[in-house]
Amino acid sequence: MEIPFRSQKFLAKTAGFMPRRHRKPDRDNIMGITRPAIRRLARRGGVKRMQKAIYETTRDVVLDRLRLIIRQLVDVLESADTNGKGRKTVTTRDVVYVLQRLGSPIYGFGTTMSLR
Repeated sequence: MEIPFRSQKFLAKTAGFMPRRHRKPDRDNIMGITRPAIRRLARRGGVKRMQKAIYETTRDVVLDRLRLIIRQLVDVLESADTNGKGRKTVTTRDVVYVLQRLGSPIYGFGTTMSLR
């Protein structure tokens, strides 16, 4: 069976593979926090059993916390005045500072910084 408008040379060059014409449907990125991941975190915290609704609630809590942290990070970067412009790159030091400012310090990233 011959494919119209396609030469044999073209098919040999592409090995029969054509580029995708349709994109995969986008899914919400928060769904990347999977049920098994939530279950592992809960197990580490000592939870034995969970209701089905806890997964969606956990995702909502994580999303709210991330929004708060990112909002604080933007404030830190905008306040870093360099020639009248804020910085654009977030460093680990910025994240450690923001988490400490929010009252949940992260361990293993050097000495604690003064908030004054």
